[in-house]
Amino acid sequence: MFSIRNLTDNDNILITEQKGPFQVLEYLTDLSVSPENATREYFASAMNVRRRQVLCDLSQTRGVRTQAGAMQWMLGDVSMTSGIQGVGGLIGNALRGKASGESAVKPEYTGKGLLALEPTYKYILLEDLNTWNGSIVVEDGMFLACEMQVGMELIARRSVSSAVAGKEGLFNLCMTGSGVVCLESRYPRGELVEISLDNDTIRIDGNMAVCWSKTLSFTVERSAKSLVSSALSGEGLVNVYRGTGKILMAPVA
Repeated sequence: MFSIRNLTDNDNILITEQKGPFQVLEYLTDLSVSPENATREYFASAMNVRRRQVLCDLSQTRGVRTQAGAMQWMLGDVSMTSGIQGVGGLIGNALRGKASGESAVKPEYTGKGLLALEPTYKYILLEDLNTWNGSIVVEDGMFLACEMQVGMELIARRSVSSAVAGKEGLFNLCMTGSGVVCLESRYPRGELVEISLDNDTIRIDGNMAVCWSKTLSFTVERSAKSLVSSALSGEGLVNVYRGTGKILMAPVA
């Protein structure tokens, strides 16, 4: 048995979101300041530059998988494994990590206790795969944690043009199945526009798509049918997503 005081009941800590086993804690003000940096910290907090932390209740899930080095503390009956199944699994994870910018080893935590991840100044997005028709493709470096039943794979671009001209990587991490995934985003939820496509198309001038459904095809095309029209319009090439699925887009990035 254990009890915790001055965490979720702290007036300086706000629970901004909760899905599945995950809670997002936001520290409204950085109280550990010195006279030298007090002014900077005050205005940082006023501009929503705050520390955020993920708290996982392992009793609500079969287990949690995290990015390597993400754990800050764990409490109660919690067990950790590397999540690697033999040498072959290590090599496969290393190749996937190299291609996607993620860590090769993703520790897995099981039990009935609590797991707290390292605080970050990035924004935390909790996404339920059931609302993405069971699959979500994310930008490099966004993965923070997920429920252990969530599958992970690399998705290759359908053409070299979509990687080079679209200023995206050759591969992206895709998470499939059911469960909640926890993402680190450079953009707050309040700035992300959610677009649902039903056998339709969206053209985006730049790599503003943060994550999208696996069911969407991604290519890079001219903004107009002819090369001359594209050049005269000043738009040139655009990222094109086609099909049925969902996109989160950061238009003011």
